[in-house]
Amino acid sequence: MIFAAGLGTRLRPLTNDRPKAMVEINGQTLLEINIRKLVGCGFTDIVVNVHHFADLVIDFLQTNSFGANIFISDERGELLETGGGLKKAANVLEGDSFLVHNVDIITDLDLNALFDAHIKNKALATLAIRNRKTSRYLLFNEQNVLHGWTNIKAGIVRQKRATESDLFFKAFSGVHVIHPRIFSLFKRKGKFSIIDSYLDFSKDYLIQGYEHDGVWMDVGKPEQLEAAKKLIY
Repeated sequence: MIFAAGLGTRLRPLTNDRPKAMVEINGQTLLEINIRKLVGCGFTDIVVNVHHFADLVIDFLQTNSFGANIFISDERGELLETGGGLKKAANVLEGDSFLVHNVDIITDLDLNALFDAHIKNKALATLAIRNRKTSRYLLFNEQNVLHGWTNIKAGIVRQKRATESDLFFKAFSGVHVIHPRIFSLFKRKGKFSIIDSYLDFSKDYLIQGYEHDGVWMDVGKPEQLEAAKKLIY
C-alpha cells in the first residue's frame, strides 16, 4: 500500500492545485517513482489511498500502465491518517503480510530484505528505522524490539513494554511490513495514527525494527524535493 492521501501542506504552493503524490521530480510523479520501485521489487498488487485532489490521482492511475493491479482506497469523505487509512483498506489487504510505503519517501532500502526479515521474525509489524536527527523517536531495545516513543522537544515519553535494558532512539523511515492479523486488533476508529496503534500493540505483540543506513529522503518540503533531483533519473 502507498499512503498518498496527505494534503502536502509542507509542499505548498506546489500542492495548491495537485496532491503531493502528483508532485514531480525530474518529470516523474512521486506516485510513479514509488509504484515503479514496488513493481521492480516484485509487488504486483498495490493499494493507493486518495483524498486531496483525488480525481487527479485516479485519472493518472487509469491512464498509465505500471504492470501492477492497482486498487484505490477512497478517503475523499475524510482524511483518516495512517492508521485509519490502513483500516479502511482492510478488505483489500487481508490475506498475506503486506508492505506500506509513504509516497513522499525516496530510499534505496531493499524492500525484499525488509519483507523477508518480517516473515523470518514472525512479527506483527516490521518497521524500517535509521539513525537520524528528528524531534520524535521510537524506542527500541538491543534486539530492535519496539518499547516506546518519545518527543524530545516536548519532553513526552510513552512506553508500553517493560524492559530492564537500555533503550535506543531510532527514527521511523515511513516504510513497514504488516501482518494482516493487525486488523482484528484495531480498537481505534475513524482518524488515527498507525504509530499510536503500534505502541498499543507493543505490550503484547512483536513490533520489530529493521535498521538501514543507505539513501533515504523525506521529500515533503520544497528544498528536499530539489535535493532529490540528484537521485531520480
